[in-house]
Amino acid sequence: MSVPLLRFAPSPNGRLHFGHAYSALLNDDVARRLGGRCLLRIEDIDPGRSRPELIGAIEEDLAWLGLTYERPMRRQSEHMGVYRRALDQLIERRLVYPCFCSRGTIRARVAQMQAAGTRIIVDPDGTPIYPGTCRTMSDEQSAQLRSRGAPHTWRLDMARALDVAPYPFGFRCFEPDGSGADVPADPSRWGDAVIARRDVPTSYHLSVVLDDDAQGISHIVRGADLLAATDLHVLLQRLLGLRSPAYHHHRLIMAEDGEKLAKSRGSETLGDLRARGVTSAEIRAKLGF
Repeated sequence: MSVPLLRFAPSPNGRLHFGHAYSALLNDDVARRLGGRCLLRIEDIDPGRSRPELIGAIEEDLAWLGLTYERPMRRQSEHMGVYRRALDQLIERRLVYPCFCSRGTIRARVAQMQAAGTRIIVDPDGTPIYPGTCRTMSDEQSAQLRSRGAPHTWRLDMARALDVAPYPFGFRCFEPDGSGADVPADPSRWGDAVIARRDVPTSYHLSVVLDDDAQGISHIVRGADLLAATDLHVLLQRLLGLRSPAYHHHRLIMAEDGEKLAKSRGSETLGDLRARGVTSAEIRAKLGF
């Protein structure tokens, strides 16, 4: 029987905060309970936000918490060729299509639909489902725009993907004690999701399923804010012939105002806490470790 394998996968677009500490410590704790190992992965596909100098800071924070990881660690930016090949496979199978719409164009189209009395469906993140503007574009027109260098994303043709992917859709949820249950998944609620961004041949969704399969990840422990995304990940796993890990989505650590901790909100970082004399033992105790 193979050894359970987990991963903690932060993005180097800001220093780690209290919520990251909880997730990292829980991954380590679950790996120990299951008799497995936990890897560190750096999710740095975003060239506009990722800051290479923060990778060392992330490792420093994790070491301060008492966490060590095997070398070498996987950095997504070093595997763009893997993501490109998977995207090309989806393109060849006509499971994705190029989308030339800007966010402003999409907002305007949704507003037109609302004004016309069309019921607008939103995805689990609360964003209106893409209205499909580019889905019916001819191959000739699409090729012409791309030859001119028109910026575009690649969107999953959800209806077609659901037609060809093996049913039923679902995944295994597990608890830290090893118990679990199978739960159904509904990828359709994401609509024609972006699978590759304008600036790189991938997205969070595509990269994460490819990395998990490549590294042999068997158990994923991550925040409850990613629970709905698992539906889309299961679909991509089916389309690409990848293994499906078991999932545990943990509670989120909230700020005093009840909002989710986030780098974008200026949440206090582990470095800040360390600088004002808070010890790692205090952090671990407060988080239940």
